[in-house]
Amino acid sequence: MTSPQRAPGGFPVVGIIGGGQLARMCAGPAAELSLTLSVLAEAPDAAAAQVIPSAPVGDHTDIDAVLAFAAECDVVTFDHEHVPPHVLDALVAKGVPLHPSPDALHFAQDKLAMRERLTTIGVACPSWERAVDAAEVAAFGDRIGWPVVAKTPRGGYDGKGVRVIDSADDVADWLEQVGRPGALADGVLLEEKVDFVRELAVLIARSPSNQAAAWPVVETVQTDGICTEVLAPAPDLDPDLAAVATAAGLRIAEELGVTGVFAVEMFEVRDPATGAAAYVVNELAMRPHNSGHWSMDGAVTGQFEQHLRAVLDLPLGAPTPREPHTVMANVLGGDYPELYPAYRHIMARDPGLKVHLYGKAVRPGRKIGHVTVSGGDLAELRERAGHAADYLAGVITE
Repeated sequence: MTSPQRAPGGFPVVGIIGGGQLARMCAGPAAELSLTLSVLAEAPDAAAAQVIPSAPVGDHTDIDAVLAFAAECDVVTFDHEHVPPHVLDALVAKGVPLHPSPDALHFAQDKLAMRERLTTIGVACPSWERAVDAAEVAAFGDRIGWPVVAKTPRGGYDGKGVRVIDSADDVADWLEQVGRPGALADGVLLEEKVDFVRELAVLIARSPSNQAAAWPVVETVQTDGICTEVLAPAPDLDPDLAAVATAAGLRIAEELGVTGVFAVEMFEVRDPATGAAAYVVNELAMRPHNSGHWSMDGAVTGQFEQHLRAVLDLPLGAPTPREPHTVMANVLGGDYPELYPAYRHIMARDPGLKVHLYGKAVRPGRKIGHVTVSGGDLAELRERAGHAADYLAGVITE
């Protein structure tokens, strides 16, 4: 089936551009909410196309394909942030309700625009600057102190498009692309290399009627630039920092006009003057986010249900945790393509575990799923989640 089959009773169709795991994980909550989903999938076997009957194949850069897809939907949202501005403009011109709007999505697509906007509204950021040539890179590094972090303003994720550099020579190839169409058209984003305590994330949902809800601040654990573990809520987080970080997330969502689920990735730092816990914003993601996967099983309302509620302007659900702690561990692809035997094993070994696989072919280092476990003993939960993720990846065999 390619066209969505509407449910009786006047229930709407939600269209999702992109057929990845985020769209896939909306399927269960959509059924529970009596909604119909349709996804514009990259391929017939895309992750979401395996579980959502209405999954026409089309490219998110193809205006005709996107417009034909949107014509059968009541509202359109996104599995990723890579839909080009000219395609978004075409949807707006046709009167398609988009959440988030292109104006908001711009700040997740362009890191330079994001830094400029957050600085304007007074949200704490690392020291940063735009550079268009080697002299500007050198001047920033000499002023801030080497090494510095260089980023491509567009297109980077999971550590891609990010370099820690010791001189302008380390981004000479990027500087050659400045001014040309592409990720570096407007220059290179330079940031101070933040001396942080740990990484945090604030997950917010906001509806068009300006209702908002926030889940507890979580700690994210990174390995080689990829999130491997999320601890919800962030253990031993200073209550004042939790309140300030959450308030910052809510303020960003309102100031930027974000609708849907929205993640703010942060660094926890120490105030150099007082030593008090503080934050600076690292990245924004205007969609359900890896840092919120724990909520599927660990909160009264998970992020995928909440995202659907928000884009349809339905009343938002409670983001309250169900247990004192939930641990989410990402499953990365290893050397064993057949997952089902390992899947059966970990379910038998730990009946309290929740396993979410994305229907993706195994490739070393690729995110192919996640596991969650909830309870009162954080150390035990981390061991259980880590064991399951490692077993699925083939890191351990017992």
